[in-house]
Amino acid sequence: MDNLVKHFVLISLVLLSLLMTFDLGCGLYLSNPVYSLDDAMNKPNNLSNVRFTNAEPTNVIKPGAKWDSIYQFLFKGHRHRKPDQPLPVVAMDGFVRQPAADGFRFVWLGHSSVLVELDSKRILIDPVFSDRASFLSWTGTKRFQPAPVNARDLPAIDAVLISHNHYDHLDKPTIMDIMEKAASFHVPLGVAALLKRWGVPASKIHEHAWWDEHEINGISIAATPARHFSGRGLFDQNRTLWCSWVICRNGKKVFHSGDTGKTVQFKEISTKYGPFDLTFIKIAAYNESWPDIHLNPEQAVGAYLDLGGKTLVPIHWATFDLSVHSWYEPIERFIKAAEQNHARTITPKMGEIVNPERYENGYWWREILNASK
Repeated sequence: MDNLVKHFVLISLVLLSLLMTFDLGCGLYLSNPVYSLDDAMNKPNNLSNVRFTNAEPTNVIKPGAKWDSIYQFLFKGHRHRKPDQPLPVVAMDGFVRQPAADGFRFVWLGHSSVLVELDSKRILIDPVFSDRASFLSWTGTKRFQPAPVNARDLPAIDAVLISHNHYDHLDKPTIMDIMEKAASFHVPLGVAALLKRWGVPASKIHEHAWWDEHEINGISIAATPARHFSGRGLFDQNRTLWCSWVICRNGKKVFHSGDTGKTVQFKEISTKYGPFDLTFIKIAAYNESWPDIHLNPEQAVGAYLDLGGKTLVPIHWATFDLSVHSWYEPIERFIKAAEQNHARTITPKMGEIVNPERYENGYWWREILNASK
């Protein structure tokens, strides 16, 4: 039966891919954009023919590798792409009843979701709390374990940052659950229209082109470049922008990579905003077929060095099966590369409250690997 299901999915993907070759031109999803796109003086320089582009030549999939990539994802890959048991999660019941910390702390919520507290302000980045990263609630990539907190139970949030519109970074049920408790939403160009359709008040939404800055309640937020792509359907690829984020408050600086491949723009970001007290950088979902759009673990450490980071926190791992490697390969490769480059790392459990200045690191996943042997 499993093989029948896999073959059905493969055929469906083939048909989907064929459909995607015929772009019906649905129009750019910009509603009341920050820029008047008819004004050449204000037009973002990475917008061409209603599609956004990267600063460097970029292939979403390596030329000629499309069908092999689909086959590998469906039928091959490491046999431990998913853990044999749920990964450890620290309950956050007490945390959500506390006021935001006066100092500096964060919680990794799984995948790329991070809650940062800076001097009594809360910033939530790429929140995804649903069981699946999918346009359907009953099928698609499923979480390895539940999130450490329910979105409805989160405390008041000063700013929500979304790096791009992929389902594992922009989750409709989560947005609906936090809509009223979030004071502001910060999104790349084009994503505001989607949030408005879901009911988020326009007054709460701030759209950003790369290098746009916004100050809200004493928090400085800047959208910085990333090397990736966007799309949630058949015909909308690259019709909205993607980005990384820089957060500054009272001298503390945080960088969040979103989804990105290797780019020379890390050094530009460092020159303009660095050095960073914390860098959250993706390490998983890499594949030889898409080297341009997803950092591998060694490249993540290289990005941290380019950015001038003080402390490096790996994200975008241990939550969803999105490539062909084992669930633990990214973190083991990451630790090796970090040690070789003398990088200070923090690898917390999901839901663990971390003071980055006073944290004793531990490699919790190795206990699971040892128990599985």
